[in-house]
Amino acid sequence: MSGMDPRELYGLPLERFTETRNALVKRLRKEKRRDAAAEVSRLRKPTVAAWTVNQLVRTQPTELRALFEAGDRVQQVQADLLAGKANITALREAVEVERAAVDVLVDRARGFLDPDGHEPTGARREQIAETLHAGALDDRSRAQLREGCLERELRHVGLGGLVAPGRSAARTTTRPEQPRSGVASAGKPDRGAAAKERAKELGAARQAETQARRHMDRAARALEAAEQRRDRDAQSLREADAALADARRVAAEAARAHERARAGLRRLE
Repeated sequence: MSGMDPRELYGLPLERFTETRNALVKRLRKEKRRDAAAEVSRLRKPTVAAWTVNQLVRTQPTELRALFEAGDRVQQVQADLLAGKANITALREAVEVERAAVDVLVDRARGFLDPDGHEPTGARREQIAETLHAGALDDRSRAQLREGCLERELRHVGLGGLVAPGRSAARTTTRPEQPRSGVASAGKPDRGAAAKERAKELGAARQAETQARRHMDRAARALEAAEQRRDRDAQSLREADAALADARRVAAEAARAHERARAGLRRLE
């Protein structure tokens, strides 16, 4: 076990995480590898949603690649939209593809959440979806996701404004680990407080995402109206240019006719 990569802990069944980690720490200490033991002891047991995403990373490479490609497309279209090289329809289409890629992975997560095939809770599915969205649309979150060692969910606020409150196991933490007790009930107050805090964060994230989406929709409508006005103005300009060209041609012909008439008059005089 001493040769075990600590990242492998996050691929184990969730109920084996703490026991295996503690055994690994004990073995490292026995081998006088105190720095390594201290680092492993700081690894936190993942939440159910984070653990599930870790398993998706390990078992669904094709679907994960499709998610990342869809996220890259969204970011590219956003940049093109700002540069005037794309329209809001292209952005909406890219967003729908990314959401579909997330949905595929969330459906695959059912097998990890409930081997009996029962539907997992909506809240947990939403946490998984939020984490996948963050990995698709933000480079730093994607790097964490790729490791498959998440301890907490990732979340994003709005389209492309992403926040990652969790950290990956590969990163060290300055937050001391809470003392553990062999009595299961001793951890209940902390778990309850953590659940309330996560629910609070999720509620805030939902509200922020709703506000950002409304802002995006208003901006999209304004953009469409501006594009329509531009198209109308462009058509009017093309018509004015055509009318101007016709007027110049008529004026030139009239000038030539006048010059011929003057020449004829001079000959008669």
